[in-house]
Amino acid sequence: MREWVSALLVCALLVAGCTSPPPPDMDGDGITDSEDADLDGDGYNNTVELDCMSDAWNSTSIPPDADADGQCDALDPDIDGDGLPNEWEEERGFDPQDPESMMICHGETIYCLRTYDDFTFPETHNAYSTVEEQFLIGVNHYTGLQWQWDGGIRAFMVDSHHRSYENTSAEDVRFCHGTGQFFHPCQFGESNAFEWISLLGSLMDNSSGDVVTLLIENYVPAEHLEFLFKETEMYERIYTHTLGEPWPSLGDLVLAGTDLVVFWEQSQNDDFPWLHDFGVFSWTTDYAENNPEDMTCTVYRGDGSQPVWHLNNWLTSAFGLPDPVRAVDVNDYDNLLERAIECWEIMDNRPTFVAVDYWEEGEITNVTITMNKMSHWSDPVPEHP
Repeated sequence: MREWVSALLVCALLVAGCTSPPPPDMDGDGITDSEDADLDGDGYNNTVELDCMSDAWNSTSIPPDADADGQCDALDPDIDGDGLPNEWEEERGFDPQDPESMMICHGETIYCLRTYDDFTFPETHNAYSTVEEQFLIGVNHYTGLQWQWDGGIRAFMVDSHHRSYENTSAEDVRFCHGTGQFFHPCQFGESNAFEWISLLGSLMDNSSGDVVTLLIENYVPAEHLEFLFKETEMYERIYTHTLGEPWPSLGDLVLAGTDLVVFWEQSQNDDFPWLHDFGVFSWTTDYAENNPEDMTCTVYRGDGSQPVWHLNNWLTSAFGLPDPVRAVDVNDYDNLLERAIECWEIMDNRPTFVAVDYWEEGEITNVTITMNKMSHWSDPVPEHP
């Protein structure tokens, strides 16, 4: 009898061992909970869920990811995926969780973060001196401001004169291009500066998010330029930079309503601090060389320690005039891009402006589009736009 009791006890113990519950496996994936990196089987690592403030033990609780970029909102520096960091948006009154609440600069949100000196603008030399404006001698382009703007030009070199030796009031400011010492600069063509600047203002109003630059070769009193900008209602949007301070971002310039930067080829005048002396606040390479092989990347005029600079890229003909024939070659996409990147490397500083004659020849704006996709000269060159 005693033997039977012992046998029954042994069997009971064996049965109890055989029927004890298995180790817990919440999601039924065959991995015990103690070893399962995803307890609830929702596809998110337990640690990730904890960091992202979702419940690692509840398969219906997953980390919120508003822009579906694979990074939960709690850890995502750009929650709405609009290219603008959350903190940057909050500081400027945008909603970092709403992709519709944002701004665009020069066609891309991310360019709003770029500082003025870390962006490359396409620039036209003597922008007003065109066939369209009916200039007779020293023509630099075929088409005028509207076409240049539509083509992506956002920096313009202009020459300010009075319309004659007799008419020298503030109302007489014109954009003209001299051809020698025997004739008044406006004799062979002039552009009404008030109409030209007014058109520029309307173009800027209809293309919010773009920063524009003027470089003025000036032959009129500063007071007359001030009158010009006030009469055309452009004065209030001119940015004034403090020498030695970092340049602001493109986005901040636009948000502040100061989306126009003006340089002039004249000494700094403390009474007109918005007229930045180009030789103090920037520098330029040489210009109007006779041959492409004469073009260099080094400082010709100005303070070479400044981050803002003009890469001049035009040739002069045998007659001392702008050369439309060879503009085809020097403005060619591959040739111009190669030179611009080479100068970027040599100077270890991105060209702020690439200035050309006959912008219609070649692809100046596509060159700058490509360059602006690059953060450093050594980056892989993006595909042709």
